[in-house]
Amino acid sequence: MRSSVTRARRPPAASMRQSRLPLRSITGAGRSRAVSRRRWLLPLALAAAALAVVVVVLANQGGGAAASGAYVGGDLHTLTVAGDRLYVGGHDGVAASTDGGRQWRPVSSLRGADAMGWAQTTEALLVGGHQGLYRSGDTGVSFALESGSGQVADVHALGAAGDTVYLASPRAGLLASSDGGRSWQARNADAGRGFMGTILVDPADPSHLIAPDMQAGLVASADGGRSWTQLGGPGGTMAAAWDPTDNRRIVAVGMAGASSSSDGGQTWTSLSAPRGTSAIAYSADGRTLYAATLDGETARVYASPDHGRSWVAP
Repeated sequence: MRSSVTRARRPPAASMRQSRLPLRSITGAGRSRAVSRRRWLLPLALAAAALAVVVVVLANQGGGAAASGAYVGGDLHTLTVAGDRLYVGGHDGVAASTDGGRQWRPVSSLRGADAMGWAQTTEALLVGGHQGLYRSGDTGVSFALESGSGQVADVHALGAAGDTVYLASPRAGLLASSDGGRSWQARNADAGRGFMGTILVDPADPSHLIAPDMQAGLVASADGGRSWTQLGGPGGTMAAAWDPTDNRRIVAVGMAGASSSSDGGQTWTSLSAPRGTSAIAYSADGRTLYAATLDGETARVYASPDHGRSWVAP
């Protein structure tokens, strides 16, 4: 009995060979286009790799990474660490960060304070500027302008250890306080007029001071500011910081760049800080060195985990 299924007739061999020819032709063209794509994709890949290297190098130098910013106005004066907060201050604004500089919030009570110097006492955080001295009793959340015997006009530098506080003013010279800045006594009317930023005060010996002087460079005192000697560092020094776990390790920045010392300022080596750095500070544990630069009216903060040998955006 014949099957009702009709078998398909197989075409001749020659016809099959002809039907495969276009397939081989198309495949060959595809391979040709693939080779062509590889020829122009390779230079692009190499260019992308080169760009990635440039970005990494710039990030390590602090020049290309997109650091988060904080509004400070037309001048950047200070960068400081107080407890778990990082502060940056300038002519028109102050901002605080609690996550190492990744996010910032403005400190509204210091708007227009022109923050130029900071000091952490036993009970308060002090900041000074052209308007005078401000005090915070709530761990730096809000500040109020001092009054009475605690007020000093035109404060350019501050520093403290415990309740021993030093203040520098171009009007009054160097003042000292033994009650956390509630009252002041003249210490040296000639010294301190060119000081700027943070005065480093040794917690183990509050008579041992190091201060950035825009005229004399970095200067040091062993007798509570009564007399001073030059330490060197960069010319036109605007800021200085020391490692809180080893105060022989000092970093200073100024108009002539940045320098570091590992022997208390006896010798100095050049430091490659982010371009335009004008303020610098160590974290409380000494593991991170922070540097701040000004971008228009915005402060950009960078971090170094290796005492300034490399820099990254937080």
